[in-house]
Amino acid sequence: MFALSSLSQWEKNEPSINLKCDPERAMELRVEYEGITPGYHMSKVHWNTVSVNSDVPLSLLKELIDHSYELVFKSLTKKIQAEIT
Repeated sequence: MFALSSLSQWEKNEPSINLKCDPERAMELRVEYEGITPGYHMSKVHWNTVSVNSDVPLSLLKELIDHSYELVFKSLTKKIQAEIT
């Protein structure tokens, strides 16, 4: 699991997505962007909640989605990584 989102939040027009992140970078992003907060109902060290309709540029959101995927992918066994690729 590398991304989570609440459908009810999207229906309320408050879209957000939880993404895994390197802990040091997660802290930096939270300081820089109001739309990035500690992961809602997740480990606050490794997860951020990113508000989609906020000060977070779309290009950064895409980068953070890729970063989250890469972190989770690297944690998988070599066998599972091979099956995916």
